[in-house]
Amino acid sequence: MPALAWSPELALDHQRMDATHEEFVDLLAQADAALAQDEATLLARWTTLCEHTVEHFGQEDRWMQATGFAPENCHAFQHKAVLDVMLECGKRAREEGDFEPLRVAVGELAIWFPQHAQQMDAALAQHMALVGFDPETGECKVALDANGEPILEPITGCGGSSCS
Repeated sequence: MPALAWSPELALDHQRMDATHEEFVDLLAQADAALAQDEATLLARWTTLCEHTVEHFGQEDRWMQATGFAPENCHAFQHKAVLDVMLECGKRAREEGDFEPLRVAVGELAIWFPQHAQQMDAALAQHMALVGFDPETGECKVALDANGEPILEPITGCGGSSCS
């Protein structure tokens, strides 16, 4: 059984975000399964997960920027911190043959992700709905300033009630 499997409890009722999250969980499960295989397979699956995560976090960061989050918000900061660790684990495995940090990271991501999704990503999905943001067009239904930015108080936290 993988360290994390997709379940309805992880769904946020945001089609694009849920599809991306389901793919993340699947790729993490593939990396988890590769823990019992050879290191080349593990590294290949980890690399695929990292490539996905670069785009996954980048998309959410772009949504935050488009909907009024301040550049220094804690959600984007957490994305950067997690991605930096993931990339460093891959680099150490690839360049130094040290797979232990990568092996630990697989399990830690399985613990971290549900909390991140159910708190920070759920708040982002709720915020996007509140401002009428269409992820397909990149347009908000709220008023925009002369630069095309939503006229909102910048959100420096994660957008949820527990962090502002």
